[in-house]
Amino acid sequence: MRPIISLPLIPILSQLALHAAALPKPRSAPDVITLEKGPLPLVIWHGLGDDYANDGLKHVANLAQEVNPGTYVHIISLGDSPTTDREATFLGDLNAQMDEVCKQLGTEQILSTAPAVNALGFSQGGQFLRGYIERCNFPPVRNLVTFGSQHNGIASFQACNSTGDWLCKTGEALLRWGRWSTFVQTRFVPAQYFRDPRELDQYLAYSNFLADINNERPSKNLTYKENMEKLNKFAMYMFEEDQTMVPKESAHFAEVNMTDGTVTPLKGRMMFKEDWIGLRELDQNGKLDFKTIPGAHMQFTDATLREVFEEYFGSIELGDHVDVLENTDAGMQKVLSNE
Repeated sequence: MRPIISLPLIPILSQLALHAAALPKPRSAPDVITLEKGPLPLVIWHGLGDDYANDGLKHVANLAQEVNPGTYVHIISLGDSPTTDREATFLGDLNAQMDEVCKQLGTEQILSTAPAVNALGFSQGGQFLRGYIERCNFPPVRNLVTFGSQHNGIASFQACNSTGDWLCKTGEALLRWGRWSTFVQTRFVPAQYFRDPRELDQYLAYSNFLADINNERPSKNLTYKENMEKLNKFAMYMFEEDQTMVPKESAHFAEVNMTDGTVTPLKGRMMFKEDWIGLRELDQNGKLDFKTIPGAHMQFTDATLREVFEEYFGSIELGDHVDVLENTDAGMQKVLSNE
């Protein structure tokens, strides 16, 4: 098996040439794409340590267009340069970044006029796309596919693999200083999806991002659940030999006891039984897919990607019915109100 994507701390992804160079000013209401059949636009959010100008993602985007000709690919970027985009994967307030992405997608000309989009998330980009769906969802997402994403958080942080990586070393120092402090929780991205069951009280009290989008606090946000239930498909891929992400089962929303290693699958957890974010509803309607593939974190073949593009991102009847079209006007108004 030939890996096409490296570990998340090594930049590997690249911007597609079709990525818009500038965003248009928002309009009062979107126009409508009139194509009768074709692939929906594809939105990609890359992982930790990557940026929009790396070769790996260019390959992924080109493959998406090869499998489904006519696919418009938009790579999410935070910052005006590859350097600032990469820095944003380590440092920043995820809530502010989410607001920025909501505006970016909601005012991009092609995306905002499409009936819906598909979404592909690599590593941390997967749970970020899920957060986008829950909080914004304009343009609405039809199918969401995530690879090695930390949906149930991480219980340990990856050590820096380069002595000269000052950005990574700075992050390690911040975590040693106090991962539950407001300073770290609003500035260090991986800390905002840190979730160790042994520190659950601190997590629920101080988590800046994951505890919210997982609806784990007593007060539940019904909009999160409603938006997730609009998905046509939600597929989660876990890597069998993943040692980068701890625990690897987080890719499937599983809970792992970090003392004895006991794994509680999603369906055995309260968040599923009480359906905090719509996962039970999706599962009961055959819309929730759990996939396990061989390989280490973010290492997979073109064949796997082709299968994903064929199964989840193929052409649909654009002129007929797209489930996620409900509340599109409301979504547009939310984007505009954040300007």
